[in-house]
Amino acid sequence: MFNKLARAARAAFAVAVGAALLGTGAGVAHADPGPAIGGGSGIIVDNQYECTVTTIGHDSAGRLVGLTAGHCGEAGSQVWAESDRGAGVIGTFAYSDHDLDYAVIEFTNVVPVNRVGNVTIASLGAPAQFPAIACKEGRTTGNTCGITWGDVFQTDETWTQMCVVEGDSGAPVVIGNTLVAMVNAYLAVACFGPEVGTNMSAIMNDMNTNHGGVGAGFTPI
Repeated sequence: MFNKLARAARAAFAVAVGAALLGTGAGVAHADPGPAIGGGSGIIVDNQYECTVTTIGHDSAGRLVGLTAGHCGEAGSQVWAESDRGAGVIGTFAYSDHDLDYAVIEFTNVVPVNRVGNVTIASLGAPAQFPAIACKEGRTTGNTCGITWGDVFQTDETWTQMCVVEGDSGAPVVIGNTLVAMVNAYLAVACFGPEVGTNMSAIMNDMNTNHGGVGAGFTPI
């Protein structure tokens, strides 16, 4: 009888403690929502390459996907958030297109945002034209702006006079809050020679018509 009473008392005590903890919020586990990722966020690819996310959003199948420069990785490459390496792998390259130099990343365990640093992405737009002032947000040089030269050789690329260096690859190029291109390279001397980036209109068309699957029907957050 004593053992039965003791067990009953212990059970009642456990229930009472559990209720008290729930009432105060103590002892309740919460899942880590993951790092905030958006256009301008720094990423580490395959634990060796540093690049920048162009934008993040959902494709037509509801997958959380983002873009970066194609030379940053290949299909299957793993992605870490530069701001929170401890969060582990947050995404995987679905594919890289080396003709237009862009890649699609499928993300997991991240908080998608449309503003990083001084750049907010509200929409996608047509290529920038001379003499518009374009800006970018890169993981290496941050926010820089410069005059737009346009698609100099009619190759789906826009030339601008923004400062970019290694690690800024993939950075969003915006006119106001409109994403118009990504950073892919610089010519001659870093931050002095023109920056060259693929137009978003060309990337969206290629994603939808030539690749399909992951990324198709992309809409930014």
